[in-house]
Amino acid sequence: MKIELLKSRVWMAALWSGILLLLGGGRADASTLLFTNALVHTVANGILTNGAVLVESNVITLVFRGASAGTPPPAIPPGTVWIDVQGRHLYPGLISADSALGLTEIDAVRATQDSTEVGEFTPEVESWIAVNPDSELLPVARANGIGYFEPSPEGDVVAGQSALLALAGWTWEQMIVKKPAALHIFWPDQSLNITPKDRLANPAKWKAFDEQDQDRRNKIRSLEDFFDDARAYIRTEDFGALRAGRASEKIPAWEAMRPYLKGELPVVVHANELRQIQAAALWAATNHLRVVIAGGRDAWRAASLLASHKIPVLYEHIFTLPPGDTDAYDVQFRAPEVLHRAGVCVGFATGRGGFGATMSRNLPYLAAQAVAFGLPEEEAIKGVTLYPARMLGVQSRVGSIEAGKEATLFICDGNILDIRAKVTRFWIAGEEVSLASRHTRLYERYQARPPRAGRGF
Repeated sequence: MKIELLKSRVWMAALWSGILLLLGGGRADASTLLFTNALVHTVANGILTNGAVLVESNVITLVFRGASAGTPPPAIPPGTVWIDVQGRHLYPGLISADSALGLTEIDAVRATQDSTEVGEFTPEVESWIAVNPDSELLPVARANGIGYFEPSPEGDVVAGQSALLALAGWTWEQMIVKKPAALHIFWPDQSLNITPKDRLANPAKWKAFDEQDQDRRNKIRSLEDFFDDARAYIRTEDFGALRAGRASEKIPAWEAMRPYLKGELPVVVHANELRQIQAAALWAATNHLRVVIAGGRDAWRAASLLASHKIPVLYEHIFTLPPGDTDAYDVQFRAPEVLHRAGVCVGFATGRGGFGATMSRNLPYLAAQAVAFGLPEEEAIKGVTLYPARMLGVQSRVGSIEAGKEATLFICDGNILDIRAKVTRFWIAGEEVSLASRHTRLYERYQARPPRAGRGF
C-alpha cells in the first residue's frame, strides 16, 4: 500500500510539472540574467564599454558589447531578468588565496583558532573541514568583492592541504569549489640567530652557528627524505596492487601525496627570505613539482630564477616594512613590478593568521599599491582574480568573465582598486548574495541612535 501511494505521488508531481511547463510557455529559468550597460572587466579579454553578460543556469553563456549601429543584438531567451548596471563596473569575484578566512576569528580567543595542526609532516590534513561558515569575517570580505577564498593550514614543515571555497553557502560542503587544491609546505628557516647568549630571554636555547647550520640542514634533509619516502610508497603500492590484482591497505599520509608528486596539483611553498626562495626553487626543479611561492618577501631578488623555472608568486608583503637597513622605503611596493618585468606571474594575498583574515577585505588595495609603483593595472586585477585561479588550477571555472565560467560577478560604483569605490550588488554562481555584515549592522545601529538627553558632554 505504501509503495502504491508513493508511486501515485510521483505521478502527480510529474503531471503538475508538465502542466506548469506548458503554462509557462517554455520560458527561461528565473536564474537567467542579462547584465546590460556595464563597463565589463573581463580580465582575460580587456574591458568592454557598454558591455553585456548573459547568465544561464548559474553559468556565463555570452559576453558581448551592447547593440550599436549596424550590429544587431544576439537572441536573448524569453523570461530573462534584465539588470541595468547603469554604466558602472562589472568585475569577476576576487580570489583571496592563501588565507586564514574561515579558520580564525579572534586572535585573543583560542577557541576561535583552528588554522594550525601539530606535527612536522601532516599532508593528510584537510583545512576546509575546519572552516566556519558562520564566521563574521566572511561577509565582511564578500562586501568588498571577495567571491572565493583558500583557507590554508599552518604547521611545522608539511602542514596539509587546502581547498578553494566560495563565499556563499550554509556549510563548507556547499561552499566547496575544488578540493583539494594545494599542499602547503613551510620551508625551513635559513637564517642564523646572532644574538649573544647573555641577551637571550632563555639562554638555555642558545646555539652556536655551526649547530644552527646543522639544524637547518637536517630539516631540509628531512623534507627531501619525506618526499622520497612518499614516492617509494606510491611506486611500491601501485606495483603491489597491480601484481595482486586487488587494492591493499592505504596509508592516508602517503596517499595524500599522490596528486602533488604526479604534478597534478600545486605545492605551495611558504618562503620569504632569499635563501629560502632560491633553495625551494631549485628543489622544485629537481623534483619536477608544480610550485607556487607564497609570502615571497625577497622574491624580487630571485626574479630571474623564478621566471626561468616558471614559478609564480603569491605576494603578501606590500605593506611590510623594508627588511634591510639599506632598503628603499618603497622596496615592497615595487616588488610586484620587478617580478612582472622579469616574467613572473604575480598574485596577491593578505597572508595567514588572524590579522591576515581580518584584512582579507583589503585585498584589492594591495594590488592598488603595486599599481601606484609601476605594475600595470590589468596585471594587478589579474593578480586578485585570474592568476590565483591559475595557480590553483581552477582557471576554467573562475577568475574572469568568459563564456563557460561560473557567474560570480559584482557591480562596483568605481574602480575596485580605488578605496573610495563601493560594491553595490554581488552574485555568486548566479545567485545574488547579501552585502550585509557586522560592519553594516553596527553602522545602521548607531545611525539610529537617539540624541543624548540630559546634562553632560
